[in-house]
Formats: sequence, C-alpha cells, structure tokens
Amino acid sequence: VQLQASGGGLVQTGGSLRLSCVASGRTISRLTMAWFRQAPGKEREFVAAIRWSDGSAYYADSVKGRFTISRANAKNTVYLQMNSLKPEDTAVYYCAAVGGPGGIYWSSTYDYWGQGTQVTVSS
Repeated sequence: VQLQASGGGLVQTGGSLRLSCVASGRTISRLTMAWFRQAPGKEREFVAAIRWSDGSAYYADSVKGRFTISRANAKNTVYLQMNSLKPEDTAVYYCAAVGGPGGIYWSSTYDYWGQGTQVTVSS
C-alpha cells in the first residue's frame, strides 16, 4: 500500500485545513487509517484514527472537538478536517494504515506510512 498525504500549508491561528491521504495498491475499505504528527524535536504522536470494521473514530485529547477524521472508501481516501488550529498543531502530519488488529494509538501498530505533509500555524 502506498499512501500519499497532501493538504498541508501555512494558516493563521483559528484557521482550518483539510488533509487528504490517498491510498494505492490496496483498497482502504479493510484498513484502519490514522493520522500522526511530529513536531521538531518531539516524538511522533497519535492524532486520530478510524477503524474499517465499524467506522469508529478516535482522537487525541489535544485535538478532540477540533479535528475530524473521515474516509471515502470509494475514493480510497481518508481525510483530516482541522478547525480552530493552534500554533501547537504545527507539525509534519503523516497518514498511516494497518490491516490487522492492534493498539490504534501506537505508531508501531501501523504497517504503511505516507510521506508527510507540513502544517504550520502562525500566531
């Protein structure tokens, strides 16, 4: 599975962005999809995930209520709508995918990774 993330950019505090992750090589309908992010000097952290089995969505506390993960299986694409952005959201955002079970909050669970897209929120 190849994952291609896009949609990052520079936005002011309080602004919005929508990230997209297009998968190729395999349908995402049976993949749990997730977004992680990594800020300079920090470890990669979980942002959001959506299970293929029942569509359940999970969020990090820091983004709950502001970010929404969704999927369009017909387009083989997963999205991350980010609203009310804050400077602390600045990071490279990565999409990830896994076909089997596992702890969705842990980066080690995921088999496939995209290349990342930069999100910068100015104050």
